[in-house]
Amino acid sequence: MTWAVVYSRALAGMDAPLVEVEAYLANGLPSFNIVGLPDTEVKESRDRVRAAITQSGYDFPAKKITVNLAPADLPKESGRFDLPIAIGILAASGQIDPKNLHLYEFAGELGLSGQIRPIRGAIAMAHAAQQQQRAFILPCANAQQTSLLPETCVYGAQTLTEVVAHLNQIQPMTAVQHQPSTSASHIPDYPDMADVRGQQTAKLALEIAAAGGHSLLMSGPPGTGKSMLAQRLPGILPPLTNQELISVWSLQSILPHEQQKYQHIRPFRSPHHSTSAVALVGGGSDPKPGEISLAHHGILFLDELPEFDRKVLEVMREPLESGEIHISRAARQATYPAQFQLIAAMNPCPCGYLGHPKKACRCTAEAIARYRNKISGPLLDRIDLTIEVPSLPTTDLLEQPTGESSAVIRQRVEAARQRQYQRQNKINAQLSNRELDQLARITTGAKETLAATMEKLSLSARSFHRLLCIGRTIADLAGASEVETNHILHAINFRRAL
Repeated sequence: MTWAVVYSRALAGMDAPLVEVEAYLANGLPSFNIVGLPDTEVKESRDRVRAAITQSGYDFPAKKITVNLAPADLPKESGRFDLPIAIGILAASGQIDPKNLHLYEFAGELGLSGQIRPIRGAIAMAHAAQQQQRAFILPCANAQQTSLLPETCVYGAQTLTEVVAHLNQIQPMTAVQHQPSTSASHIPDYPDMADVRGQQTAKLALEIAAAGGHSLLMSGPPGTGKSMLAQRLPGILPPLTNQELISVWSLQSILPHEQQKYQHIRPFRSPHHSTSAVALVGGGSDPKPGEISLAHHGILFLDELPEFDRKVLEVMREPLESGEIHISRAARQATYPAQFQLIAAMNPCPCGYLGHPKKACRCTAEAIARYRNKISGPLLDRIDLTIEVPSLPTTDLLEQPTGESSAVIRQRVEAARQRQYQRQNKINAQLSNRELDQLARITTGAKETLAATMEKLSLSARSFHRLLCIGRTIADLAGASEVETNHILHAINFRRAL
């Protein structure tokens, strides 16, 4: 046999399109060519594959070798094609039995000694292989990451020799066992909400935000505890479900190896206000996920919100609505999930002391207006909850008793989310207008109150939708089946324009 086909996967955002690795051996002067739109890393695999085959004790054929990576119009990057190229050459030269190759897909970077090094995108590729009902052979360092995926058959290999022995049925490898996880047993030691004295309104707003997945903006003077409160939000959120964990780990797997973090906790991203738009939403000539995608199923905390460049903040408007981000470049396009929970904090004015009981504000009216106008109206309209975090008297800080712990609050949040999943199979913040009309169960009195508020405050249709969502979450926390007038009034108090 002088021709063999081996299956592998490329990466295009979160997708893993199929790549057929065709190896053909012809008579003529010995040469080794790779075609099919390979980049520099893939072209360099010629030397890695030659050395790995030789060092593993196999014969590298002294023929004219042509390797085609199909489809030809799909860009191929990274060293993940080393292993399938080596397998294809060994099968075409008769050193591997080719009859079972169609049952497998391969990905892995080869070292010169024949060792198989880890790659990016293992989870996305293994999931795609499972849909094609093929087993996937990966480096051992990546194989364990795929244990969360149900109904997948993945083998972890350390060397090229192990893979050849498995394909020739000399020494079969053991498949990775499926290990589902709800992350409930991996709740870390988060900072406790009991550490925050006073600020009952802010604590309640955080509880509502956690229960319904709502975004929140806190405004107040320096040192009132805005950042402290935000850092304690992960401690009252429910643990990741298995499906959420798969989605979070899939995003992590496409990052460079030094940036990958496979944890069982919700992401908490807090970029500096000097962050660029590309770093926030993702991009580059070879599109990579940004902070909003890395906060998927977690929290994106933006401290000192007006200090961010306005153009940077504006790029969040679409993903806040859609829950995903589309990145288009001349040569490549990519779509990444971005169902993040935005938590932001800001001062009321440039000096920070507007309305402070003891310190006078030094800002002019024009400076205050210019400072607040850094946050556009359309972006503010997309933030569900806006509250003030006032400065507390010293006596309150010293004499007020310790509040509820994060564990107690988390129990109420989990109960509220359970009601939401039983009713609509999603959290309230993800409800569409039609779903909200059908499922919110708002009373006639509450509708009249909300209509009057809309007319009085000249609120937008989006604000109407947000108020209904917040009212539904408040009702869920109270265990009420219907959204009543007091729930709507409570929601209005948590959605005041700055």
